This record gives sequence, structure tokens and C-alpha cells, in this order.
Amino acid sequence: MLTFVGAATLDALALVDRYPAADERVVASEISYAGGGPAATAAVVAARQGHDVAFVGAVGDDSEGQQIIAGLQAEGVRIDGILVVEAGRSAASVVVVSRESSTRAICNRQPPVVDLAAQPVVMELLAASTWVHVDHIGWAPTRSAIGRLMHSPLVSYDGGHQVAGFSAAGLSLYAPTIEALQIRFGPGEPEELLGQAQQESGGAVVATAGSAGSWALEKTGALTQVPTFSVEVVSTLGAGDVFHGALVAALADDHPLPDAVRRANATAALSCRVLDGRGAIPTLSELNTFLASQPDPSAASSDLT
Repeated sequence: MLTFVGAATLDALALVDRYPAADERVVASEISYAGGGPAATAAVVAARQGHDVAFVGAVGDDSEGQQIIAGLQAEGVRIDGILVVEAGRSAASVVVVSRESSTRAICNRQPPVVDLAAQPVVMELLAASTWVHVDHIGWAPTRSAIGRLMHSPLVSYDGGHQVAGFSAAGLSLYAPTIEALQIRFGPGEPEELLGQAQQESGGAVVATAGSAGSWALEKTGALTQVPTFSVEVVSTLGAGDVFHGALVAALADDHPLPDAVRRANATAALSCRVLDGRGAIPTLSELNTFLASQPDPSAASSDLT
């Protein structure tokens, strides 16, 4: 079983030609409501691509929480690890996506604070997991819980957000953005930055760089740059979360790291065809069909060792 620990949100999204000025009203060409959150969206990807998946996180006992749970349940994600906090407010976001600048503006409410590691059901799920993927919300409780388990599942971390006191030491997979590595380690080329991250973690490191694709550094020291795929982009909201879910799913299916990153790049690109982060996530069959239509990856990626 793959378990994803962290944030789950309910997002309200608007697609506009340009951002409104102060006190200005603009007409949205599309408005939609969808589930979000780094760990929750990654869980949806892995479930949609054929894995037994559980999500661990907290929601409030409000209508947003009910919708978050229903959305995950509809995707086949196990929800017994979701803690409903009495009188709590669920995480939610308002997102405005601008066609003009190809950017987005986000206002969000954080999830309720609860000690996930103190919950017996959470410990049971982690104990039954072969792989645990965490985001910035799930990192601290997972680190606390893993040390108390009889076995050690593989652990990966979505490093797109900065967390006070974070260390990648002991991670099986550290998956930040290039920008996040530059914040942590200072300016540098991707090869140097991933090398520094691996010295800290001891495991594999995969770093994303938007339209520039991704970099994969294996435990052996083999470094590969993996290009992304061209699709008609409506919004990149959640693309990083989708990438991480697909990466974990592919690695759990025993794909070599460069191939797993290629599959994650493709899944993330395909998810950008709609406004929300989940509506266009491909199933395993859809992903394989798409990849079969693409050029030979050996001509597109290079081993840089």
C-alpha cells in the first residue's frame, strides 16, 4: 500500500484573461471547484494509476471537509486515515489563473492542527505501507511516527515548500524543485544542487524545473535530465503534486528512476490541460497510450555522469 500524508484542500478556481486591478471586476471564462492539496492530489494520481492508496490528514467538520473526503473516496483512496476535527475549519483555497501572464494567484486557509502521529489508525496505516509520501504538512508527524514502527517503509518528501528544521537525511526519495534547492543551498547549476541534496539525504533526488523538465540523481550517482512534454496548457495548478504522485506510482511499479521521472513528467503535463489539478490526470492506460505516441526517450534524455 502507498500512503500519502499531509494537506487536502477544497479549491475554488477562476480562469480570467488578466488579473483585476484594485476594485475592478473581470469576467471569468471558467469557474470550477475541485479537491487539492499536495499529498491528497498525489494520492489521487497513484490511485488512478492502479495502486492501493491511503491518505492521512486532517479536515474540519464542515461542508468543505465533507467534499474533500467524498472526492478522495470517489477516486478509490482509503479515507480511514482522515481525522475530522470537531469545530475545525478545513483547508481551502481561492485560485485565480491569468491567461495573460500564465500565472496564478492563491489565497488559502491552512488545515486544522492535529497530532497525526498520536492516532492509532495512522500508525496502523503507516505500518502496513510499503511507501509513504509526505508534503510540508505531513513531514513532521511522519518523521515522528516512522521511528516507532517495527519496519521502515520507503519515504519520499515533496520539497516544494520550505519547512523550518527540515533535513532530508534518511529519505529514500527527496523531490524538491530546483528553485527550492537554490533557496536551501544558494545559486548553482542543477548538477551541483542535486549533489548537495544527495549528500544530505543519502537517497535518490529528483528536482523539477517547470518547462525545463526534471533532473534525476540516482543513489549510484548517475544523473539524468529528463525533458517534459508539449501539451496545450490551460493551468499548471497542481502539476507538481501530480508529478510526485506519478513518480511514486512508477517507482512502486519498479520502473528505473529515469523512466519513472519520464512517466511523471508526462502525467503532470497531461494534467495541465484543464483548469483544476485533478480533472485531466491520466489513468495508467491513458498514460501508456500517450507515451507510446511520443519519440524514443533515449533520444531525448542524456546520462550526464
